[in-house]
Amino acid sequence: MVDESSPQESAISGVLARNEKRNWAVSPSDVGYHFGTSGFSVAIATAVTHPLDVLKVRLQMQLVGQRGPLIGMGQLFVQLLNNEGPRSLYLGLSPALTRSVLYGGLRLGLYEPSKYASDLVFGSTNIFVKIGSGAISGAVATALTNPVEVLKVRLQMNPNSTRGPIKEMSKIVSEEGLKALWRGVGPATARAGALTASQLATYDEAKQVLVKWTPLEEGFPLHLISSTVAGVVSTLMTTPIDMVKTRLMLQRESKRAGSYKSGLHCAYQVIRTEGPLALYKGGLAIFARLGPQTTITFIVCEKLRQLAGLNAI
Repeated sequence: MVDESSPQESAISGVLARNEKRNWAVSPSDVGYHFGTSGFSVAIATAVTHPLDVLKVRLQMQLVGQRGPLIGMGQLFVQLLNNEGPRSLYLGLSPALTRSVLYGGLRLGLYEPSKYASDLVFGSTNIFVKIGSGAISGAVATALTNPVEVLKVRLQMNPNSTRGPIKEMSKIVSEEGLKALWRGVGPATARAGALTASQLATYDEAKQVLVKWTPLEEGFPLHLISSTVAGVVSTLMTTPIDMVKTRLMLQRESKRAGSYKSGLHCAYQVIRTEGPLALYKGGLAIFARLGPQTTITFIVCEKLRQLAGLNAI
């Protein structure tokens, strides 16, 4: 018998077949496990790498509005220990952990639903779909958690502050207005979109390539190699955006640089007054932090997902 079905019917049947293979029904516990494993894994990685985040912020705030020799990460590390003590390396840890649970849970947690929704609509989960899914999940997560990020960088730049996170946030709102909590949200959202797109898409794609072309199977070696590749790519993509984001969030503390009107204006001012390479201030610290953080996040997340009975990323 000749199959007389139309192209439209064939396309619809193809979508239905894909959906039959994928179980789209989820329970509240599945959602909780999904977001919980993501947030907890990012929190662990944040706690381990937080001192490098403090160093990154301090490096990015060197010679604001000026050209000149920069202090290296090692020298700054020794300087911080001598002048401010070991405690300075953990400034802003409380809001950093709070943000990591919320931001990490949303950023990683929204990636797969976005990817599966694209599969449903477009019938594909190619590299461009993964990049788009990562960008959307990262941007949404950052837009919602930007106030905690502002609080974190403020505390990291104020070692003499005796106020806790709650009082510091109240001070920001009372002196600068509620709008100040979303200062730098533009470049922060752009950075998170670029970070999540490059990080998750690279990790996802690297796993597929390694499984296809090497003897590696799902497990620790595969996760380690894939996450390392993702860390390198995401660092190269996000360092300039991260620098602009930090300057915008801390411009009140950097009056010599004047007032930045937007992310693009900030980038232009930095290039004009400090040179193009200034956009990569703190780049080594970012890689030293983002590389291990990416590796720890994915390895812990994959293990937690396995324990929770979820599929690998």
